[in-house]
Parts: sequence; structure tokens; C-alpha cells
Amino acid sequence: MSAPATGPNRKSGLAGRREAVGLLDADPDLGAGLTPERREEGDALLVHAEQLGVGAWQVARVRAPSGAYLGLLVLDGVISRELIIADTVSVELLGPGDLIRPWPAPDRTRLLRVDVRWWVLSSTSVAVLDRRVAAELAAWPEIMACLLDRLTERSERLAITQAISQLTRVDRRLLTLFWHLAERWGRVATDGVVVPLALTHRMLGQLVGARRPTISSALRELRERDELVRGLDGSWLLRGEPPAPALARATRFTLPHRHPNDLLRPTR
Repeated sequence: MSAPATGPNRKSGLAGRREAVGLLDADPDLGAGLTPERREEGDALLVHAEQLGVGAWQVARVRAPSGAYLGLLVLDGVISRELIIADTVSVELLGPGDLIRPWPAPDRTRLLRVDVRWWVLSSTSVAVLDRRVAAELAAWPEIMACLLDRLTERSERLAITQAISQLTRVDRRLLTLFWHLAERWGRVATDGVVVPLALTHRMLGQLVGARRPTISSALRELRERDELVRGLDGSWLLRGEPPAPALARATRFTLPHRHPNDLLRPTR
């Protein structure tokens, strides 16, 4: 499977494909806290999976009809969330396992004008955790706890990304960012760690808080030092060791080959 394209190229929303799938089959990690007996019972938990086409995501099409919706659980693919303040854009990358509520909160009053745009960066499927699913999950506290852990993990990733954007020197920010991304999307190769995300220079700038020309210059420096090399398919190859001590835990990860052909499947 090639690295996902990340340049928005057309407007899209739901692609019209919808199917019923087992929640624990689609996301087995949600059943990590279940006993074997409970795990077998969990096979009866069904959700509707929606396919999203690549491009601008029209979230109004999936607006929750009531507050009883838990949200959308990303099963596959990559989505970006752009937060726009004045002339500055900040990006968050979302992938399999993330629980999101893309529709605006009702009756929210902001003193600061903030715009949000969503882009589907590669073919993506999401599970709709609607009112019915929310009611059924009330009997599954182990799964609900796991979903809450996912929200905590997402907030921690945002905090790390914010800290990265404050590092001195853009080359240092980029290298730290890619090791951070490798913890989730990376796979071990013979000559380093591959991050299969075809991120553009513009998007990298929005992730680390720098202008595109500065990003291009910093990437050139990293390539000359043989620390970060871009592949022909748009993926990135990390060489050497991750920065310490902030992301030293990255040295402890091993990447199981549950889905050797699916470079977007996260490792936990």
C-alpha cells in the first residue's frame, strides 16, 4: 500500500457506502479489558461503518441529530483537523482508534473567532456511535473506559505537538515531530523507521509552527545529515535515535506486523 496523499484535491463527504460491522472486530483493542467470556458476548455489538472519500470533509452531512451520539470512531485512514485563527493554521492528524465529534457544539459562544476545517487525507472509514450504540455500551464499562483512554491519549498527543512547536530550531522540531508520529504510524525497516504519511511542506509547517520556506530549508539540512529522508512514494525514513529525553520512550516500541500491507494501521 502506498503512502496516503495529503493534498486536498476535491470536496467530499460520505461516499455512500455503509455497512454493519462488529465493533470489536473493527477495533479489537477496545476489547482488551474483557474476559474471554465477555469478549465473546461482545461480538453482538454492531455499528454502522461509513466510508469517507478523499478531500474536504463536509461534516454537516454527519451532524449528530441529538446529544446522545457518542461520536465517530475512526477505523481506517487519516483525517486532518485544521484550526484557523487569523492567518494561522494549526493541524491535528487523526487516525484509527480516535474518537471524534466533528459537528459544532450547539449554542457555543466564543469571544475568539476560530474556524475549523476537516480534510480526509486517505480513504477512511468511521464507525457511527449513535444513540443505539451509546445505550448498548452502557452495559460495557470496559469498552467505555477504553474510549475515555483514547480521548486522554489524544489530548496528550496534542500537548506533545504543542511542546514540539516551541522547540528552538525548526530542524529540531521536524525531527522530534517525525519520531512522535513514528510512535503511532511508524514501521521498522532495515535502514531505519518508516513513517508512511505523505505530508506536504505546507502541512509540516502547520504542525510545527513554521513557514513553508523554513520547512524546506530544515528538511534539506536533515537530509544532508542523513537523519530524515523522503521516499519516492512520499513516506519518510528516520535514521539514528529519537531525541531524548522527551520522546525517549519511542526507543521501546516494537511494531507488530498484524497488517503488513496496511501502513496506516496504528500500533498500540
